[in-house]
Amino acid sequence: MEKLTLDTKWDKTFALSDKVNHKKIAFTNHFGITLAADMYTPKASLSSEKLPAIAVAGPFGAVKEQASGLYAHEMAKRGYITIAFDPSFTGESGGQPRYMNSPDINTEDFQAAVDFLSNLPNVDSEKIGIIGICGWGGWALNTAGIDTRIKATAVMTMYDMSRVTNKGYFDENDSEESRYQARVAVNKARTENFAKAQETGEYPTVGGLPDQRPEGDTFFSQYWDYYKTDRGYHPRSLNSNMGWALTAATSLMNTSLFTYANEIRSAVLIVHGEKAHSRYMGETAYNDMVKGSKYAANKELMIIPNATHCDLYDGGKDNYIPWNKLQEFFAANLK
Repeated sequence: MEKLTLDTKWDKTFALSDKVNHKKIAFTNHFGITLAADMYTPKASLSSEKLPAIAVAGPFGAVKEQASGLYAHEMAKRGYITIAFDPSFTGESGGQPRYMNSPDINTEDFQAAVDFLSNLPNVDSEKIGIIGICGWGGWALNTAGIDTRIKATAVMTMYDMSRVTNKGYFDENDSEESRYQARVAVNKARTENFAKAQETGEYPTVGGLPDQRPEGDTFFSQYWDYYKTDRGYHPRSLNSNMGWALTAATSLMNTSLFTYANEIRSAVLIVHGEKAHSRYMGETAYNDMVKGSKYAANKELMIIPNATHCDLYDGGKDNYIPWNKLQEFFAANLK
């Protein structure tokens, strides 16, 4: 296990409830990368009691001190043992070079979280669920398609990272030529940065939000309102600061997620805001999952009136996160 340096002070974007216990933990995935996580446990639980458990991750480029931690913290208040983890190469987790992503490794991150929870003495290993937010909603659905130990998956304000990487937002760059030019650019960057990366172990980063708020009420300005303000800023968050490594999306350019989504037998809830720019990705994923499937009965798409994409990160000003629905969903399927 890699030796990680974990911050011991409370540095979340939300307050710690007196109803839960919190501690830092670490575990290693099958690629040998050590993941850092926050564990939340209901204070009212008995030491001899085996509880259902939930692993949480996301958004894509965020850290566990932001939205995923909020979800884990809230579900622990509702009786679940939960962990919110930093994905490989990000936050307090290990993995070199930094700020990379991988469809295979990130799916494995969720599976490693299930490994960890399944082996806790106070967890009922037959009652494990996951929650994925934004891009990690996509990884969550992908993981549900491979990991039969997962009994329930909640997908919040989902991005399909393979789709948006290969087709652009709203599929506006869905052409062979656009994809070819993107491949040319990323491979040119690999060549140009090879020597420096060999020496320093680092690649230049790209995609962080600007210091000044973008004009208008676009989804970029909505991201800024979360990641660059007291509402959601965190110094370790890629989205709050430097962005991803310049060549991080290489694997996504040759990947299609959810290939066998309509064979998922466990329960899946996909939640999107009515006004979320990403809504089309969740609706497509839901339709692909239930189309021609024998297992459509325990799949559900929930649209939250008036909510935008980032409103489901922390609730927004009108508390849009459907906590009671999540409680009902997991209670019904982790039993």
